[in-house]
Amino acid sequence: MKLAIVGATGMVGKVMLEVLSERKLPFSEVLLVASEKSVGKEIQFEGKSHIVIGLKTAVEAKPDIALFSAGGNTSLEWAPKFAALGTIVIDNSSAWRMKKDKKLIIPEINANQITPEDKIIANPNCSTIQMIMAIAPLHKAFDIKRLVISTYQSITGTGVKALKQLKNEMKGKSGEKAYPHPIHKNALPHCDIFLENDYTKEEMKLVHETHKILGDSTIGITATAIRIPVVGGHSESVNIEFEKDYEVKQVRSLLKQTPGVEVIDNPEKNYYPMPINAQGKDAVFVGRIRRDDSITNGLNLWIVSDNLRKGAATNTIQIAEYLIQNNLV
Repeated sequence: MKLAIVGATGMVGKVMLEVLSERKLPFSEVLLVASEKSVGKEIQFEGKSHIVIGLKTAVEAKPDIALFSAGGNTSLEWAPKFAALGTIVIDNSSAWRMKKDKKLIIPEINANQITPEDKIIANPNCSTIQMIMAIAPLHKAFDIKRLVISTYQSITGTGVKALKQLKNEMKGKSGEKAYPHPIHKNALPHCDIFLENDYTKEEMKLVHETHKILGDSTIGITATAIRIPVVGGHSESVNIEFEKDYEVKQVRSLLKQTPGVEVIDNPEKNYYPMPINAQGKDAVFVGRIRRDDSITNGLNLWIVSDNLRKGAATNTIQIAEYLIQNNLV
């Protein structure tokens, strides 16, 4: 099996290579693909030196699977070219997520929707993935009526430029900025661009992607996405209103039984999820599980995950694993 990593020199692409090495996918050849400015560079992967190739060369190689993390415009232009030659594209950008004919997949939740006809498969937004990993089993059991979401997102969700801005500010140096304000010792209620409704694109992704993945557009959802000077991962405060009554012990039990979810919840011992502990791990961590007595059937959750792993690279590779295991490639 021939596997292509499109965007191999980027932040998510590098993590993809780490996850691929860990999970031992059965590929015989890996193609590392990037923009023209990176073509010819050497990347070490599993003890071998690989030369970065361009997109045209990669298409001509006809890989079986192409994992894309190179931005929406690149995906819109090149994913169909790969798909036309039989390659299955798994895309990390927002380019295909809300297209009616494209599947939006979190393997533990809805991988069974994938068919042999699906040649372009979308990977959800990082903040959506970790939240739905926790709330999907609860929705199935108790019917979610409304979600109020506040995210506290790592600068790694913005990319290398944001990391450089934070490092410069910590050292008191000037330099290129990823954000319109300082991020060091600050919190910006501004993830992605502002839309006409005064919400950001990131906030609306949580609304639209959640509706699509859960297959229920009746859920009321409102979100505020905040960027904080953290590297380890994204954190989310999620307030849920259920249609049905529930017991907190039922919630704990369901979460503990959910593959890919780990419950860390013992406030008496200061035991709760934090991004500093999530970094480099694939699990979604859930804690601060407690009833919201201000509304009927209300619940509060604190959800943390490494946005570069389960929120991007790992979820993408898990989709590829599902395709292989189910003879869809």
